[in-house]
Amino acid sequence: MPTRVCCCCSALRPRYKRLVDNIFPEDPKDGLVKADMEKLTFYAVSAPEKLDRIGSYLAERLSRDVVRHRSFVKFANIEEDTPSYHRRYDFFVSRFSAMCHSCHSDPEIRTEIRIAGIRGIQGVVRKTVNDELRATIWEPQHMDKIVPSLLFNMQKIEETDSRTGPPPSPPATDKEENPAVLAENCFRELLGRATFGNMNNAVRPVFAQYSHHVIQEILGHLDARKKDSPRVRAGIIQVLLEAVAIAAKGSIGPTVLEVFNTLLKHLRLSVEFEANDLQGGSVGSVNLNSSSKDNDEKIVQNAIIQTIGFFGSNLPDYQRSEIMMFIMGKVPVFGTSTHTLDISQLGDLGTRRIQIMLLRSLLMVTSGYKAKTIVTALPGSFLDPLLSPSLMEDYELRQLVLEVMHNLMDRHDNRAKLRGIRIIPDVADLKIKREKICRQDTSFMKKNGQQLYRHIYLGCKEEDNVQKNYELLYTSLALITIELANEEVVIDLIRLAIALQDSAIINEDNLPMFHRCGIMALVAAYLNFVSQMIAVPAFCQHVSKVIEIRTMEAPYFLPEHIFRDKCMLPKSLEKHDKNLYFLTNKIAESLGGSGYSVERLSVPYVPQVTDEDRLSRRKSIVDTVSIQVDILPNSIPSDDVVNNTEEITFEALKKAIDTSGMEEQEKEKRRLVIEKFQKAPFEEIAAQCESKANLLHDRLAQILELTIRPPPSPSGTLTITSGHAQYQSVPVYEMKFPDLCVY
Repeated sequence: MPTRVCCCCSALRPRYKRLVDNIFPEDPKDGLVKADMEKLTFYAVSAPEKLDRIGSYLAERLSRDVVRHRSFVKFANIEEDTPSYHRRYDFFVSRFSAMCHSCHSDPEIRTEIRIAGIRGIQGVVRKTVNDELRATIWEPQHMDKIVPSLLFNMQKIEETDSRTGPPPSPPATDKEENPAVLAENCFRELLGRATFGNMNNAVRPVFAQYSHHVIQEILGHLDARKKDSPRVRAGIIQVLLEAVAIAAKGSIGPTVLEVFNTLLKHLRLSVEFEANDLQGGSVGSVNLNSSSKDNDEKIVQNAIIQTIGFFGSNLPDYQRSEIMMFIMGKVPVFGTSTHTLDISQLGDLGTRRIQIMLLRSLLMVTSGYKAKTIVTALPGSFLDPLLSPSLMEDYELRQLVLEVMHNLMDRHDNRAKLRGIRIIPDVADLKIKREKICRQDTSFMKKNGQQLYRHIYLGCKEEDNVQKNYELLYTSLALITIELANEEVVIDLIRLAIALQDSAIINEDNLPMFHRCGIMALVAAYLNFVSQMIAVPAFCQHVSKVIEIRTMEAPYFLPEHIFRDKCMLPKSLEKHDKNLYFLTNKIAESLGGSGYSVERLSVPYVPQVTDEDRLSRRKSIVDTVSIQVDILPNSIPSDDVVNNTEEITFEALKKAIDTSGMEEQEKEKRRLVIEKFQKAPFEEIAAQCESKANLLHDRLAQILELTIRPPPSPSGTLTITSGHAQYQSVPVYEMKFPDLCVY
């Protein structure tokens, strides 16, 4: 009984409790009593030993009032005329966030604590969000606590609904007691009060924890809408781009490949829709006006490429290498089946379009990629398929391949200084950055140098080249010189340049005069660059002299003139006007005096033969580069061999009868072959012998296939696939009959 009397009588309560009780008004809307706050502060200063008890009791009062819906929420709704500079809400943010994650064993108590925490966060937001002088609530350390706490309560009810099924809609009075509904309303209010400058801090925690789920949901939505209009699909992809901008650096494992695989699939679908419209057909339920749909599909394709490029460029280097291989494996190459992308419904036009789109995506992924060694950036498994499109009869594809190579080769950001093709008066003014060639890079050039030279050589001789092609080829030569060239590579590059000059003069490929002059200009620009890079005075003097004579007598041999509009072209190139050409003996003499090994300069550069020459649709160069006796008979039928027929005239017979000079030509040919084997690099000889052996093997395989396999029949051929018998018929008009059977 005395205990009850003591609890009811306030006079018998300890003084510190009375002082704490007095600071709370009867009506919470009135706010704390300022005079009693000063008394409590003076008492705490006078009796510091009571601070622990004051703090404990104050925390007890606050907790009790929060549970009873007093104190803080109503106080937060009070609008103040002037801000209070001494208030800080860090403690409240931490405390209320912790309450939102309560794991109490009693479900009812756990729900009450979580609701109290959400209401507390809502009060903090309302009290501070509109105060321009107190923007600390938007700082990342607070948002990283508030936003996850709200999302946690929203997610918990979603997980419960997915297991038990959707519950009936709660009445309006119960919504305030539902943590998920209350958290959603609080989150909406938070975002609604955010300004443009604070929105990032509020949204970033959402994607930081749930970025993978967001991206997967968007990808699933894109798959579900794959037959919608192009603008709808482009909008979804744009949303994905914005989400990827936040999630890229934290993405790992299957999520990355899933993003790229889905985007590449939709890229193929977009190209398929576009190609089908051009042919007058329709795919699925896509039914739009053909006049505007082509442009709309290009919007989709560009959005996909931007997303692929942005996502790839923000990945770590090790993941970016995998994505580069993944995209390269999708690029279709005519005559091969190594790609993994289904192009059966695209046709030639659609296939070309998908090739360009994929290479553009690869170009964006490789942008900014910096590898310590070139082997890391261009491994053999990536270099071989990358160079395959560089031999295609499409100048745009070749440009994209060269630009991708530049991204991977340029490890010191020199490409911008080399932009364009021109005669540089003083290369030192460019301030080229370079390092000493490492052992790994030297090994790379010994293994792959001939392959790079060959693609540059053949790329210069394409009939559809435009100015940009020559600019990119020049940049390729310059980057190889900067990043990968030791003395041996420099000699090989000079041999390559002289071989290009000779090909433009002799013109065995019947190139137009513009292309011949373009090659001459490229050679001039490169020899001017490399002569100054290696700084051999005699070499620089010879190059400068030839350029000076060309400026006066043949300006069309210089890039500043040939690539200018309305440049006057010569009717022919005089082989004997040696003052206009770079001479091998002069270059050898100048480099030899500076300690270079110049024996190989006397051996003309000849590109090696590979399988790509037989797969490409241009005329085979096998016969023009052979250094061995051809032992294959011309009577063997092959799709890869072009049978050249020559008109028999009186002049032709006269030349055939006249044998004067034949012996000298044979002797000269044998001398060149012997000299080739004596002075040419071992890698070059080995590559050519290997390619010749591969060619022989392929021809023998063709002969055996013709003799063993029966010819196709219009009635059909029985084949067994996956245990099922199928008949594959061949139309009569596609069959190839022997000449004796055709009349």
